[in-house]
Amino acid sequence: MTKRTINGITLRLIILSFLEFAIWGSYLTSMGIYLFKVGLGDKIGWFFAMQGIASIFMPAIMGIIADRWMAAQKVLSLCHLLSAIFMAIIGYTGMSKGADVTFADLFVPYMLSTMFFMPTIALSNSVSYSVLSERDKDVVKVFPRIRVFGTIGFIASMWIIDLLGYKDSYNQFFTAAVWGAIMSLYSLAMPDCPPSNSKGRRGFLARLGLDAFSCFAQKRLAIFFIFSMLLGCALQISNGFTSVYLSSFASEAAYADTFAVQHPIIMTSLSQISETLCILLIPFFLGRFGIKRVMTIAMFAWAARYLLLAMGNPGGGAWMFILSMLIYGVAFDFFNITGSLFVNKATDKEIRSSAQGLFMLMTNGLGASIGMIAAQSVVDYSLANGGWQTAWYIFAAYAIAIAILFILCFHDREHTAN
Repeated sequence: MTKRTINGITLRLIILSFLEFAIWGSYLTSMGIYLFKVGLGDKIGWFFAMQGIASIFMPAIMGIIADRWMAAQKVLSLCHLLSAIFMAIIGYTGMSKGADVTFADLFVPYMLSTMFFMPTIALSNSVSYSVLSERDKDVVKVFPRIRVFGTIGFIASMWIIDLLGYKDSYNQFFTAAVWGAIMSLYSLAMPDCPPSNSKGRRGFLARLGLDAFSCFAQKRLAIFFIFSMLLGCALQISNGFTSVYLSSFASEAAYADTFAVQHPIIMTSLSQISETLCILLIPFFLGRFGIKRVMTIAMFAWAARYLLLAMGNPGGGAWMFILSMLIYGVAFDFFNITGSLFVNKATDKEIRSSAQGLFMLMTNGLGASIGMIAAQSVVDYSLANGGWQTAWYIFAAYAIAIAILFILCFHDREHTAN
C-alpha cells in the first residue's frame, strides 16, 4: 500500500472524528445558557442526565445491529440522520415558541436525539478501527492521532457558537443538526465495514458490560468500580453548569463587559484544550506515581477546579477561572484514561472488553445520570440560599470526600503501571 493511500485513509478518518465531535460541541457546553434564558434553568440537570441514561443501553443496541445485520458505517449514518432530525425539531420548537417553550417541548425531541447520538461515539470508533485494521495499520499507534481531531472539532464548534452569538439561542441546535446531516452523508462515504459472520458474537449483556459484574467478586475491583460511579457523578457538572455560571455575572455591572462573560464558551473551551494536552502527561505520571496516586490527583483536581470557580470572578479573579479550566485536563484525563488502563491491566483477557463496558456504564452511564440530577438539586438550593459559589463549594467538598475515601479504601498492588 502506498504512502499516499495510507495518508488518504487517515485524512478521511480525521474528518470523521472532527465531524463526530463538532456536533456535540455545538450544544453541550452552551445548552445550559439557552435553557436558563427560557426559564428552564432548574431542568438543566435532566437534559444532561439523559445523555447518561442513553449511554447505558443505546450503544449496546446499535452495536449489536452493526455486528449482526447492517454495516457499521450505515448504522452510523442512520443514527446521525435521526439525531439531526430531532435536533432540528428542538431548534424549530425553540424558534416558534420563544420564551413560551416548555420543558416537554424541548426534552422529548432532545431525548430522542440523544438516544441516537450517544451510540455514534462508539460506532465512529468502530468504523475507524475496522478501516485501520483492514489496512494493516497499528490501531494503538495511529488512532490516538486521529481521535485528537475529534477534540479539535469540539473546540472549533464551541468557538463558532460563541462568536456567532448562538450561545443563548436555539440556533445552536440548528447548527448541530447541520453538522449531523453532513456527518450522516459523510459516513456513507466510508469504506465498507460489514457485519461479522463470526459465531463468537457478543450478546446484549456482554455489550452492556454486565458479564463483567463478576469483577465485583474481587474486593479491589469492586471498590474501584464503586468509586468510578461516585466520581462519574462529577463528570458532566462542568459541561452542564460552568458556562451558565460565567454568564450569570452579566447581571453585575462591574463584570458585564469582561471576556469571560461575553465569551463564556470560548473560556470554557480552555478545558478541552487542556484535556488534549494532558493526555501527553499520563505516561510520565503513571510511571512515577502509579495508578492509585494518579487517580487521587484527578479527584483532588476536580475539587481544585470547583474551588477556583467559587473563588474567582471575571475581573481581577479571572486568572482563577483560567486555572480552573486548565486543571480540567488533569481532572478528566487522569481519571478516565488512567481508569481505563487500570481496568485493562486488572482484569482477565476473557472479560477485558466487557470490563471496559462496565467502567463506561458506571462512569458515563449511572454516575453521570445520578450526578447531574443530584447536581441540579444542589444548584437550585444554592441559588435560593446564597448563590452559585455555594454550589461550587459543595461540589468541591464532595470531590475531596471521595478522594479521601479512595485513599483509605483502595489499595493497588503495584506502584507503577508497568
